[in-house]
Amino acid sequence: MRGWLYAPVTTNGAGLVITHGAGSNCESPLLVAVAEAFAGAGFHVLRCDLPYRQEHPSGPPRPGSAERDREGLARAAAAMRDITPEFVLLGGHSYGSRQSAMLAAESPDLVDGLLLLSYPLHPPRKPDQLRTQHFPGLRTPSLFVHGTRDPFGNPREMQTALAAIPARHQLLLLEKMGHELSPNAAPAILRETACYLFPNASSK
Repeated sequence: MRGWLYAPVTTNGAGLVITHGAGSNCESPLLVAVAEAFAGAGFHVLRCDLPYRQEHPSGPPRPGSAERDREGLARAAAAMRDITPEFVLLGGHSYGSRQSAMLAAESPDLVDGLLLLSYPLHPPRKPDQLRTQHFPGLRTPSLFVHGTRDPFGNPREMQTALAAIPARHQLLLLEKMGHELSPNAAPAILRETACYLFPNASSK
């Protein structure tokens, strides 16, 4: 993987691997703000580019790249496990959140929690094309962060879809935000993560 590793001044023993959405990279303002907020709270953070972005500097993921992207995320999570063996949180924005969730469903013991920003429930204006086939196999505690104006899934659609997940899960709705969210939301994301995912790591 390629990215930036943050080492906190005082560690809380937890690590976060976070990646970007389709068409973006790990330099997105949202990812930078989230990484800085979590590092400031004691997390080791790896803010990284997916394999498709390492091969192509711009544009969306190529057909057939999703499996390799998940392999890259698995390597990143394993690297973080070496740094913070007690607790590893995996997540991303949009495409990155979907690949993180799919990877956790495929490998339930890989990470201890998921931080899924703007999960792309369906393409805009195509609510019948749900991207939820892996939800029933998700055994990892998950925090979904979603804007109330996100065209990839409205709050009601998200709440209905998340009911299929057997693991503990929570939906944090950010009022008046769209799919891109805002870097200003980073403190709220950190607070909700600390309240919902991190204290419960030992009871996973």
